[in-house]
Amino acid sequence: MTTRRTRSAPRPPEGTPPPAELARQAREVLADAVRIARWAAVERDPGSTPLAAPARERAAAALGLTPAQVRAGWDRARLAGLVELHGGTARPGWRLRAWDRDDMAVLRGWVALFDAWSLAHPAPGDVAPTAVAEVVEAVPQLLSLLQLSAGPVLVPALLDLLEQRVEELREERCEVPYGPQSQPLPMGGHGPSSGGPAAGEPVPVVTEVPASPPGTVASLLDWALDGLAAVGALTLDRGRSATLTPLGNWAVWVKLEQICVAAQSPAGNIEQPADDMLRGCARLTPGPARAEYRAWLAARTVSSAVTELLAVARGEDALLRGLAFEALRVVGAPAEAEVRAVASEPSLRPYALLWLAEYEGADPEDAQDVLTREEATWLWVDTAAAVADHGEPQLLLRHLDSAVQGTVPALLEEVRAGGHPRTVQVLVALAAAHPDPALAKAVRRAAFQVHTGGA
Repeated sequence: MTTRRTRSAPRPPEGTPPPAELARQAREVLADAVRIARWAAVERDPGSTPLAAPARERAAAALGLTPAQVRAGWDRARLAGLVELHGGTARPGWRLRAWDRDDMAVLRGWVALFDAWSLAHPAPGDVAPTAVAEVVEAVPQLLSLLQLSAGPVLVPALLDLLEQRVEELREERCEVPYGPQSQPLPMGGHGPSSGGPAAGEPVPVVTEVPASPPGTVASLLDWALDGLAAVGALTLDRGRSATLTPLGNWAVWVKLEQICVAAQSPAGNIEQPADDMLRGCARLTPGPARAEYRAWLAARTVSSAVTELLAVARGEDALLRGLAFEALRVVGAPAEAEVRAVASEPSLRPYALLWLAEYEGADPEDAQDVLTREEATWLWVDTAAAVADHGEPQLLLRHLDSAVQGTVPALLEEVRAGGHPRTVQVLVALAAAHPDPALAKAVRRAAFQVHTGGA
C-alpha cells in the first residue's frame, strides 16, 4: 500500500472578500430575478405556460418593473436555478428555497448565471452564429488575462488577444476564410506540374468558412463585455477598460482551480465519457472512486454531468447504474431536481429514493426504510445482476443474505412477481453458485417458471 500526498486546500487570491460578502454581492445582482421567481411561485396559475405575456404584465404591475425587465429577470432566474421547468410548468428551484440562508447556494446560482452569460445577453442578430461561437469559446482566455492583471485592462489589448485566440481556434480546426482574396489560397494545385499530391496520394482536407466582415470581432467583444458586465462579472470604464469585480475574480479563480483538480485525476478518466469513467472506477475502493468522480465532475458543467450520468443509469448495465448514483452523491444538491424527476422511472426509482433520503439527512443504513418491499426486491435483483455480470459467485451468495425476505421461498415468490428484466439470469446464476443441491434446484425451477411465464 502506498501513501498518497493530498493537495492542500487552495486559497483564493489575496483581497478576495469572504464568502458571506461574495454572496451578498451575488444577491444584489440577482435581486430582481429572485423577486420574480418568488412572485411566480405564489401568483401564477399552476400549469400555465412559463411566464406568458399576461403573466409578464401582471408581474410588472405587482413588482413595479417593466415587462422587459420582468422577462430579463425571468431568464436570469431560470439560468441561475431559481426556477425549474417541468414540462410546461415552472416550479421554484431548490436554490430559491435556500436563498436567504445558504450562501453557497447563492454563489452556485450566480456562477450558473455567469457560465450562461451569452444566453442571458443575446448576441447581435446580424452576426453569423459561427463567429459568435468563436468569441464565446475565446472569452475564458480574456477572463484569465483580467484575473492575472488584477486591475483594469484596456479594451484594445483585449481585442488583440481575442483576435489572436479566434485565429488559433480556426487553425486548430484547419479552417480558412473564403471570399475575395488578394492571392489564391495555398491549396496546392493538383495538375501534373503543380508539385501537389500524386495520383492515389491522400489530399489534405481544408474546411472553408465565410470570412467575417471587418469589425465583427470588435463588435462581438463589445457584446461580450456588456454581457459579462450585465451579470456582475466585470465593470467597464466608459468602454476604454475592463476590470473584474470581486465576484468575477473569484469565479475565474474557481474555474482555474477546477482545471487543476481535473488535471490531477487519480485514475486518468477525466476525458472519458461517463460510462467509461464509471467502469474505471468499478475497480477502486470508495475513497479513490469519490476522488475520481470529483475530478471528472470538475471538468464539466453540473447540468451536462448529471444528464450524462442519468443516461448511463438508464442503460442495461446494473453495475454502472449503481455507480452513476454514487457519482451523483458527490454532485449533491445541484442534482436534486433531476434525481426527483427520475424517481418516476421504475428502473431508477429505488436508487433515486435512496439518494433523496440520504440527501435529506437519513443515515445510509436507515435509508432502505423509504423503499416499499417491492422496490427493495427490485433493487435486490438489480444489484444481483451487477454481481452476476461483474463479480465472483461467492459475492452472489453473500448478496442472498441481504434480501429483505426471511426465507429463500419467500424471496423467490416476490422476485418472480417483481418483473425485473434480469430475473431469469439472476436466478440461473444463483442456482449455479449455491452449494445446496435442493435449494439450487428450487431456484432453477423458479427461473424456468419466470422464463416460460408460469405461476
